[in-house]
Amino acid sequence: MDTLSNIAIFLIDTLFSLYISIVVIRFLLALSRASFHNQISQFIVKATNPILFPLRRIIPSIGKIDTSAIVLALALILTKSFLILTLKEADINLIVLLIYSVVELVRSVIWIYIIALLIQAVLSWIANSNSASNPLVGILYSLTNPILRPIRNVVPNIGMVDISPFVAILGLHILLIIVNGFGV
Repeated sequence: MDTLSNIAIFLIDTLFSLYISIVVIRFLLALSRASFHNQISQFIVKATNPILFPLRRIIPSIGKIDTSAIVLALALILTKSFLILTLKEADINLIVLLIYSVVELVRSVIWIYIIALLIQAVLSWIANSNSASNPLVGILYSLTNPILRPIRNVVPNIGMVDISPFVAILGLHILLIIVNGFGV
């Protein structure tokens, strides 16, 4: 493979991965009923609405689940993988590609939660990181609370330290190992 192909693969992978992450974050924020009235949420909405809004006319939501966001994320992963495999001149098996796309979507969700928990933990150590002055704190709380709440019901604080984020990250990494075990 030549240098131009490598640059094209890098750009396709990076740009698609960034947009896929934004779509998945929007899905997870909607699922957790997070507030969409701050700067970060508004950016996510404005970045995803041009594609999601028309797609919602075709693919309706099922209860709290924004199926159009899931379909869009899967379609983007599928397209990204197809383009990269085409540039690498590899054989393309559509069934394997579809399974890979689903597994990659699950991996994306797990990594978004891990990163959100890590950022939330770091922000909790900063003195002036209350939700009134920092819009990220409120979104992170809304996003991670559905995972942390059941853990906090079982795992007590150690002194004044809440170890539920550590337990959640540990569990998410175990889940990631299981998902990676599919070998796709």
